[in-house]
Amino acid sequence: MPIEMGNGTAVQEFILEGFPAIQHLGKVLFLVHLLAYLASIAGNAVIITIICADSRLHTPMYFFLSIFSFLECCFINAVIPKLLVIFLLGRQTISFPACFIQAFVFLFLGAAGFLLIAVMSLDQYLAICKPLHYPTIMNLKTCFLLVTACFALAFPLITGPLVKISQLSFCGPHVIPHFFCDIGPLIHLSCSDTRSFEMLAFVLALVILLTSLVTTIIAYSNIVVTIIRLPSAKEKQKAFSTCSSHLIVLSLMYGSCVFIYVKPKQTNRLDSNREAALVNTVVTPLFNPIIYTLRNKQVHQALRETMCRTKISR
Repeated sequence: MPIEMGNGTAVQEFILEGFPAIQHLGKVLFLVHLLAYLASIAGNAVIITIICADSRLHTPMYFFLSIFSFLECCFINAVIPKLLVIFLLGRQTISFPACFIQAFVFLFLGAAGFLLIAVMSLDQYLAICKPLHYPTIMNLKTCFLLVTACFALAFPLITGPLVKISQLSFCGPHVIPHFFCDIGPLIHLSCSDTRSFEMLAFVLALVILLTSLVTTIIAYSNIVVTIIRLPSAKEKQKAFSTCSSHLIVLSLMYGSCVFIYVKPKQTNRLDSNREAALVNTVVTPLFNPIIYTLRNKQVHQALRETMCRTKISR
């Protein structure tokens, strides 16, 4: 059914343009992104399974990591399957409701993910800088409340603006210069006055990203100061190695999102937004399992023991 919008224009579907300049490499890009997609799903699924199965990993840090891995699985499933179809078959149509559902899922999970990163940074800070108070502060109830707060805050922040944008007039063209439905391209396609919506999107992005970023910077700054004071050179090297790995992935995530969303005019740089979005949807979900847990000795040991138990049971 057509959806009547504002001035009576009926919009049934949008067209996701994808990457027309490199569409001749579609089959190669399909294979590369399919492998990255499967590796991301497998890596995050392994992390969730190990954390649930091994009681030694039932700690606040690993609880947050399991939630983050679950978020990553949902996040990439909202976008990558459609991207794979675009690489294989070219530009794809998406219905009006499906487009806004995809935009909601993507932005909601993204906002909740960045808030969760801030929580994880605080958890790391307390574990390293306040070890004596850590068990008392980060109890099970606090962990559940913090995770619930991330989702509860993200939901109204994303739902309100998207509902308003869906009520704008869309009178053509209906080609989205992206590989998924995002807030900037949707605002760009509207023939209504979108200045207030662009400013609203800018303010929300600023609040979500900067709140998370500032919290993370403060937490890691204190962690670095604590590490410097460690007496053992070996301990310092190990701690700096872990922190630097985390910070590389975080800089990719924050950098690409700030580039895409933190701008007063959301319709600027739409073409370059596609490349930047690949960092969030393909690169960081692939690296996160490796950086956050698969390099961790406790996880390695739990994985080895799980594999041994599986072999014995056979």
